[in-house]
Amino acid sequence: MRKLLLLVLLFAGACKSRTTEIVTTPTPAPTSVVTGPGAAAPRAAVDAFLGAISSQDIQVLSGIWGDKNGPVRDSKIFPRADMEQRSLYLMRCLKHDRFRVLGESPAADAERVFQVELTRGTTTRVTDFFTARSGDRWFVRDVRMEPVRELCAMR
Repeated sequence: MRKLLLLVLLFAGACKSRTTEIVTTPTPAPTSVVTGPGAAAPRAAVDAFLGAISSQDIQVLSGIWGDKNGPVRDSKIFPRADMEQRSLYLMRCLKHDRFRVLGESPAADAERVFQVELTRGTTTRVTDFFTARSGDRWFVRDVRMEPVRELCAMR
């Protein structure tokens, strides 16, 4: 009896048909995609810069931080070790829980300046981000650090 039951179970398992259904769900595109140095638009440069700050990604930051000559990582403005130290300082001071762009206006030398509100915990500060164009790409050239000094001291 036991052998018969075992054979029936084996036979039933062998006869069972299996259908594999592949279901594909479209994945939404990330809100800021970095496809190379710089960004396609000045606002996108600010978004990518703050995204790199948020994710603590020096490589992305060094590709979006620059000026009319391109990204800082490709320039000879300062040695690589200095660039990395400055990147870490920017990451510490501009670290945020959320940010909001309050406005945009033209600046000298065909640059754009953005007024950005940074919030960390219960502290909110507004500062200026200056973007510069290099060819068809935009870079964050400068950030006014004085208004966010208090954020630099926070842990």
